Amino acid sequence: MKTTFFLCLSDESLRVCVQPGPSCCTGKMEDSYMAAVRGETQQKMRSYSFELKYLIAGHAKAYRETFESLVSFTSNLTGALFDSAYSALASDCRPLVFQLFGGIERHVSGHSNSTLDATVRQFYNDLFPLVYRRLLNPGLGRAAPTFYSAPSADRDDCLRMTRQDVGPFGPHPRLLVGSLSRALEAGRALSRLLRLAGEVVNATEKATLSRECGRGLVRMQYCSHCRGMTMIRPCTGLCVNVMRGCLVGVSELGAPWGSLVVLLQRLAATLATGSNHNGMELALLAVRNHVNDAILHAQLHGPRITATVSHL
Repeated sequence: MKTTFFLCLSDESLRVCVQPGPSCCTGKMEDSYMAAVRGETQQKMRSYSFELKYLIAGHAKAYRETFESLVSFTSNLTGALFDSAYSALASDCRPLVFQLFGGIERHVSGHSNSTLDATVRQFYNDLFPLVYRRLLNPGLGRAAPTFYSAPSADRDDCLRMTRQDVGPFGPHPRLLVGSLSRALEAGRALSRLLRLAGEVVNATEKATLSRECGRGLVRMQYCSHCRGMTMIRPCTGLCVNVMRGCLVGVSELGAPWGSLVVLLQRLAATLATGSNHNGMELALLAVRNHVNDAILHAQLHGPRITATVSHL
C-alpha cells in the first residue's frame, strides 16, 4: 500500500488560510487560489445566465422583425392610397407616410422621446398644405387675395401652424391617435421590458467579485487543502453564507428581476391572445382608412376651410 505524505510548514505570508500550526500552502499558492476561484465563479455566472440571455435576445429579435415587417407592409399600403385615389398628392405624400410609420415604429420600440400624438400631429400638419393647395384650391397660384400671393413656403408654414385651429380633417387625427394608442401600448411595454431584461442580465453577467468575496471563496474551496485534506467538500451552510456575501453586490437586482418576470409573463399572455395580436395588426392596417377619411372630410368641407383660412 502506497502512502502519500504532505510536507506542511509554517508560512507567515498567509492572509486567508491562516491556521494554527504548519500549513501546506504559501502566499503564492493563496494568490493562485484567489485567481482560480474568481475565474471559476464568474464563468459559472456567465454560463447560468447565457440561456436566459439567449432566450430574451431571440424573442426580442423575432418580435422586432415581425413588427418591422408589419410596419413596412402597412406603410406601403397607406402610400398606395395616394397613388390610386389622390395622384396629385402622391409624390409629396409618400415621404410623409414613411415619416408617420417611422414615428409609430420608434414609439413601439420604446423610445422615450417618441409619442404617437406628436407623430400624428406632425403628419397632418404637413398634409394640410398639400390637400389645401392641390385638392381644395388647385388654382391657388392664380387667386387674388394677399394670402394666396405670398410665397409658397410661407403659405405652407402658415397652414401648418393653423391646421389644428382650422380643423380641416375633423375628428380623424384624434381617432387615429386613440386607435393606435390602445392597440400598440402593450407592444411598446413589451419592447421596453425585453430591452431592460437584457440589460439586467448583462449587468448580472458582468458583476465583479469583491475582495472579501474572493477570500470567502478561497476559504470555502481551498483552505482545507492547506491541511492536506484535498477530498473534503465544504458544508452547505458555509457555501450558502459565502455565496450570499458574494452576491450582495448584485442583490439589488432581485426586485427588478422579480418585477420583470411578472410583467413579462403578463404581457406575453396578453400578446399571445388572438384578439390583442389582431388588434395591433388591424390598427396599423386601419391607418390607411383614417387618412382617407380625413382627406374626404376636408374635401366635403372645402368651402368652409377655404373661407376660414382666408380670414386668418
